Amino acid sequence: APDIPVIDQAYSKLSNSITVEWRAVPGATNYMLTAQDGDSFVETLVKNSPGTVTGLKPATLYRITVRSINSGGKSQPSPFRKVKTVLAAPILSVCSPSCDSIAVSWKAVHMAAGFSVSLMRSDGLGRMLKQNTTNTSLIFTNLDPGTLYTIKAYAWNANGMPGDDVTYNQRTSPNAPVDVKVAFNSGALRAIISWMPTEGALTYSVTVSSGLLKLRCNTSSASCMVPSLQCSSEYYVSVTAYNDAGSSEPTDAVSLKTVPCAPVHISIEEDEPGHLLVSWSGVSLGHYYVVFVKSDDGLEVHCNTSYTQCHFQSDCGFTYFISVFAYNKAGQSPLGDVFNYTTAPCCPSDFRAVFTSSDTVRVTWAPVRGADLYETRAAGGSSVLLCRDTATACALSALQCSTRYNITVYSFSEARGSSSSCEPQNVATAPCSPKIKNISKEGLSVISVQWQPNKEEATYVVTARGEAGLWHCTSTRNSCTLVDLPCGSAFSVSAIARSPAGQSLPSYSIPLETAPCCPNDLIVTQVAQSVTNISWSVGRGAQTYVTTLESPKGLAKCHTLQTYCLLGCITCGTNYTVSLRAISETGLTSSCTYQGYSSSACCPSGVKLYRLSNNGIRVFWRASDETINYSADLRGSKGNFSCTPSPGLSHCDITKIPCGDIYTVVVAPVTNNGPKLTFCPKKIYS
Repeated sequence: APDIPVIDQAYSKLSNSITVEWRAVPGATNYMLTAQDGDSFVETLVKNSPGTVTGLKPATLYRITVRSINSGGKSQPSPFRKVKTVLAAPILSVCSPSCDSIAVSWKAVHMAAGFSVSLMRSDGLGRMLKQNTTNTSLIFTNLDPGTLYTIKAYAWNANGMPGDDVTYNQRTSPNAPVDVKVAFNSGALRAIISWMPTEGALTYSVTVSSGLLKLRCNTSSASCMVPSLQCSSEYYVSVTAYNDAGSSEPTDAVSLKTVPCAPVHISIEEDEPGHLLVSWSGVSLGHYYVVFVKSDDGLEVHCNTSYTQCHFQSDCGFTYFISVFAYNKAGQSPLGDVFNYTTAPCCPSDFRAVFTSSDTVRVTWAPVRGADLYETRAAGGSSVLLCRDTATACALSALQCSTRYNITVYSFSEARGSSSSCEPQNVATAPCSPKIKNISKEGLSVISVQWQPNKEEATYVVTARGEAGLWHCTSTRNSCTLVDLPCGSAFSVSAIARSPAGQSLPSYSIPLETAPCCPNDLIVTQVAQSVTNISWSVGRGAQTYVTTLESPKGLAKCHTLQTYCLLGCITCGTNYTVSLRAISETGLTSSCTYQGYSSSACCPSGVKLYRLSNNGIRVFWRASDETINYSADLRGSKGNFSCTPSPGLSHCDITKIPCGDIYTVVVAPVTNNGPKLTFCPKKIYS
């Protein structure tokens, strides 16, 4: 084993190590350094001198020995040296409580008698500041704001030996920014805050506060944008600079008043037709207001006021778009709600009411602006008629007759309702239809008609209508007379009323039938001694006829559908009264009187024939009346012969009669005019 080394010196420069110096030992390849503290020790293997034992405790007394080593083994330990490790470096806590100061503090160091702390700018500018103290803290003041400083500190023991030192870099907090400016964007409700950069500031924080509301903006530049500001608010803006040391004092607050909020509680009303009143609630920070009113035809007007209401002229049927803005020095308020107000539609113009029938009036008018619907109202009597349509025409039906109506046309819009001040037009309906109460005959061709009159004055026209034509009568009262009505005719009688308002509907028709006409021609023909044939022309309107021959000696009558009749039981030689009654289907009768009729004289009786000679004959008869003259007629194939006796005689002779013939002999009364009678009895003579 090599020789034992001899320690020249041993010392401690660091709190955790001791450095040992010795003379080299021949043949030694390594050395073992040992530091012993009581029962504990630390060994370090080194190649040569000097050598350092590390991992020691600060301010601790150690026994230091050295042993040499080679391949043969280890030498014995050298004589020991006592060496104490130096003090540990203080553990610093550094901060910058203000922009011009740095505070340094540390924990107590074992065995330390005092401390030494030095400070200087890291960039080497300026002088170094150094302080010795037995305390565990100190403050450096009057420093440059926002500047990086290097701090070095160590402790020393009672012998004044310094221990380990420690170096710490600390920046002072920045100074407060200056020249703070606020630019407000009224349209976006945001503000841009700018300032002069501050030395040593790494970041900035902008605080915008209003009451309990605080808005912050952090940036590393010299400006910041704060969005979402509230209208009608006053904010206080301050800026604080920051670095790793802390923050500056906030700048003095700068007042920021935002634009006023859009006015609310806006009400729009027409205090009177043609005048709009716009009112609103006052707005905080609003100095004055501007109201814009734009009509739907593009025309815009505005009102500038410091009050909370404005008046505008308006027209019917327009829609107005209304917006209210508040203003102050910051600018215009944001756009609030845009209100639209539609004025009531205009009253219809060019109003016309034309009756299309007695109970229906057609109302027309010109279209008006703003009207979506029209309502026509007719008020009269006890009823109100309504008609609603989008068209500009309306028909009001079922109007009461003889009634005055106030007809008003209102225009409606969905937004505003109806126009309420439209002027009515007064119209009167035609009179009510008269009601015929009675029709009576006052003469052969005279008819009186009575009706129920209307309450209003009217002129009444009665019309009798039939195949024979039209007959009229007019009256302002309740009756009139139809004259010269033809016989045998059927009529339909109706009445109408006329007034300036129009003409009524005709009344219900009443049938009227005049008595049948008397036949114009009547012929009485005696066809036998006691039979007479009466014939007559047709009487218009007659269905049956009753003919009568009447004398003191008796009456002969015949009822027939024909226009002739045979009447028996006629007394010869008699004067008769001839009458005829024409009867209609409904039983109406016309009594007709004609010229009297005398029946022929009676035929003679007891006619006898006496031969006078070969070519003569005497005819003898017995006269029914001595005043009657007779004649005898002899008719045969060879000739006709006659004889008339002298008055008063009842026989006559016919001579020069051809022989060998058969003759018919008739004795008949002699007529004053007209044919001879052929119905007297005949005798045959051969």
